[in-house]
Amino acid sequence: MTDDIPNPALLPAGLVDALPPEAEREAALVEALMATFAGHGYERVKPPLLEFEDSLLAGSGAAVAEQTFRLMDPVSQRMMGLRADTTPQVARIAATRLGAEPRPLRLSYAGQVLRVRGTQLSPARQLPQVGIELIGAESAAADAEVAVVAVEALAAVGVADGSLDITLPTMAPALLDHAGVSPELRRRLARALDRKDAAAVAEAAAEGGAALAGLSPLLHAAGPADGALAALEAAHLPPAARAIADNAAAVIAAIRALAPGLRITLDPVEFRGFQYHTGVAFTLYGPGNSGEMGRGGRYEAQRGEAATGMSLYPDAMLRAAPQPAPMPRVFIPAGSDPELARALRAQGFATVAALGPGDTPGRLRCTHVLEGGRAAPLEGGRAAPLEGGRAAPLEGGRAAPLPKKV
Repeated sequence: MTDDIPNPALLPAGLVDALPPEAEREAALVEALMATFAGHGYERVKPPLLEFEDSLLAGSGAAVAEQTFRLMDPVSQRMMGLRADTTPQVARIAATRLGAEPRPLRLSYAGQVLRVRGTQLSPARQLPQVGIELIGAESAAADAEVAVVAVEALAAVGVADGSLDITLPTMAPALLDHAGVSPELRRRLARALDRKDAAAVAEAAAEGGAALAGLSPLLHAAGPADGALAALEAAHLPPAARAIADNAAAVIAAIRALAPGLRITLDPVEFRGFQYHTGVAFTLYGPGNSGEMGRGGRYEAQRGEAATGMSLYPDAMLRAAPQPAPMPRVFIPAGSDPELARALRAQGFATVAALGPGDTPGRLRCTHVLEGGRAAPLEGGRAAPLEGGRAAPLEGGRAAPLPKKV
């Protein structure tokens, strides 16, 4: 009968336990990101995990409705949703609890989100999410600030030399609206643009007449920002599309004024995955092949307020960031002076006290041992002297610092 009892370590697909040292590393990374945001005036909010469905999925929340777990509240008998994205919650807080506060609002958040499905490349369904929202400012400078603060936050956790990809999710719809194409042709063009199928775009655009003649050149213009901006400048665009292009140029100029060395790419007709964005959209990439570090852009918050936000992905950053040196662990034998252990903790050590005769430095994974009033490093399970043949002495009641690992 015991064979029928499920393994207690078995978890649902896409859910995992975070173990030492990764759980601590993720927490430290999140707090480093939040410290960067705070340095730019972004104030932290903490929305609940669950909300009533009608408020959670209002506005931009509708874009993640299919990814939202739902359950019945036994108290109110109303349907609730478990957040799949924190941005809609921050927009709700801004419109309600902070509705009377002066604009613009600079808000930050950190927490877990849960989604109905993962993806083939990222099967996890519970994810850490960290981000910022700038609400109540509609300008190129606001968009640029959000992008540059996110880049700075990545650098603060050791993910440097990344790039910023900018897309214009409203450009293709503006061109299609101006052309007045049929719904069927619109679907074909949207699919071809989504798949970057240049031949299909050219064939479908030809059916749309002169109004869509610029789609193919803009598709091929994707790449470094300067080349894409030149293609937009040379294109014959209707007024609505021209305004989108001019705004993109202004945002890129504002970003370069703040971060001159940042690599920026621009794709004028990409609109995949940004259903609720009303202006420029951003994707942050890490160095090399480390992948996406975050996404964001301009959208309309509740009450019609202009907003720009960026959500960062700590799980991706953990793969790209350098591995930090572990905190040294000092074994404290039973009966040791607690003041010595307190001094070691103040110096940056973790102290691990022996609680029974079976506790040993090796068993408790210690790197040092308190020996004769000194924090001595362990080598092969025994206290080993430092350079000069002496263990690290306590200086003025404090442990002398160990050499930093390079």
